[in-house]
Amino acid sequence: MKSKIASLFTFWRVVGGLIVISGLYYTYIRFTQGIGAVSNLSDVSPWGLWIGFDILCGVGLAAGGFTICAITHIFNIERFKPLTRPAILTAFLGYVLVVVALLIDLGKPWNIWHAIIMWNPRSVMFEVAWCVMLYTTVLFLEFSPVIVERFNLQKLQSILKKIAVPVMILGVLLSTLHQSSLGSLFLIVPQKMHPLWYTPMLPVYFYMTAIATGFAMVVFESYLSSRAFGKELELPLLSTCGLISVSTLGIYFVIKMTELALSGNISYIFAGDFLANMFLAEMLVGVIIPGAILLSKHRRRNRTYLYTGIIFVITGFLMNRMNVGVTSISVYTGTNYFPAVGEVAITLMIVVFGMMAFKFAVKNFPVFSADH
Repeated sequence: MKSKIASLFTFWRVVGGLIVISGLYYTYIRFTQGIGAVSNLSDVSPWGLWIGFDILCGVGLAAGGFTICAITHIFNIERFKPLTRPAILTAFLGYVLVVVALLIDLGKPWNIWHAIIMWNPRSVMFEVAWCVMLYTTVLFLEFSPVIVERFNLQKLQSILKKIAVPVMILGVLLSTLHQSSLGSLFLIVPQKMHPLWYTPMLPVYFYMTAIATGFAMVVFESYLSSRAFGKELELPLLSTCGLISVSTLGIYFVIKMTELALSGNISYIFAGDFLANMFLAEMLVGVIIPGAILLSKHRRRNRTYLYTGIIFVITGFLMNRMNVGVTSISVYTGTNYFPAVGEVAITLMIVVFGMMAFKFAVKNFPVFSADH
């Protein structure tokens, strides 16, 4: 009896349970007393952790779905198919949780459906809203063969096979549109963003870093799944994913530095202030260190080095999105926003829900089937 109780209440389960309880409490406060009761958001700082992390980071971290689908179904590189189902599952859960985060962040979440019938084609937010809705639906269709296979629905399975390629191509197009459009959201605030981050190239940078992070997340998810569920690690494939990730970041780094030099803003890097240090940290952690690790074939084929390099890629991506969405605006404009405990608790709760959902899906559906 004691051993069963001990196995039930493990350290991480207790921590996860406490996070969920805390997050649910602050969620209740948010919906009964308003956003101001649980956050430090204001009219001066309307976008904080929930947008910077839950939305900007969440969408980017779910990019593994469209990157792997593009490789396997557009470029027809068959050897990457074993990575497809876990990547699609991660992407689908990521987008569902992004929608949950939006419902919490919106002042009037019951009006979220307005974008469906109240069109404003000139708004970037309108395009992002439609792309997220459509792409979440596409991700469900992409993952639905796993559900159909679980319940052995053969007729439905044959239908899904026929529409699989067009659906995945549509998913790649939609993801391409809104991954870049998230960067376009910030083009209207040139006076509020620091020159190290504000640039007309933001949509391109958002798209490139999403691709790099998408491949990094495939490695990250595969590594953790290997440890948690005893699955074989596809090291040669994951090594290639790591190389594509850092190569994309290398191109991004060269373009970024060239643009800063041509625009005359490169001197801001050496200003020695907080924002300059944050930019240097972002480049060091997210580009230079993982490049030094993963550009070596020998190190990429070592699971420890590969995982370490990927952790740096993902951390650098998170720093970039938080710098663009929060730091570059709040510090540069002097608003000094810092997330409240309620914001952090709700964000951590969403992350835990994502991990729980992934574990449930893997244990109850053929995510890692014989062919995947």
